[in-house]
Amino acid sequence: MPRPLGELEDAVMTRVWQWNRPVTVREVLEDLQQERSIAYTTVMTVMDNLHQKGWVRREAEGRAYRYTAVSTRAAYSAALMNEAWSTSDNPAAALVAFFGMMSQEQREALRDAVRIVQHDDETQAEAEGDSGARRTEPGR
Repeated sequence: MPRPLGELEDAVMTRVWQWNRPVTVREVLEDLQQERSIAYTTVMTVMDNLHQKGWVRREAEGRAYRYTAVSTRAAYSAALMNEAWSTSDNPAAALVAFFGMMSQEQREALRDAVRIVQHDDETQAEAEGDSGARRTEPGR
């Protein structure tokens, strides 16, 4: 389970996720400087830490690196939610409380997500049923 990102780590990863392409320390620095005063070495250290933690991969380009996200923001968020839910002593109550905090728009997104997962499960079950039937037919 991933540890929650720190404030600066999250600010850096937000850019990496949003841009969805290999980025340099300089690019992230220049964007962050629109919001705060920050040194190049600070951003470089954060990006190196994110690489060491497995959040980004990097490729050398001259004397610098280009960094790319290893997973998506959605996958990160899902892992955090799963961890919080799985540590509850009453997962059902935790879900009820969580759903109660959701806006109408969030609940609609949840319904859509459940429909997608159910459809995927049904499709997989049908595929497994078809392949199972083929395996058990006589003469095959």
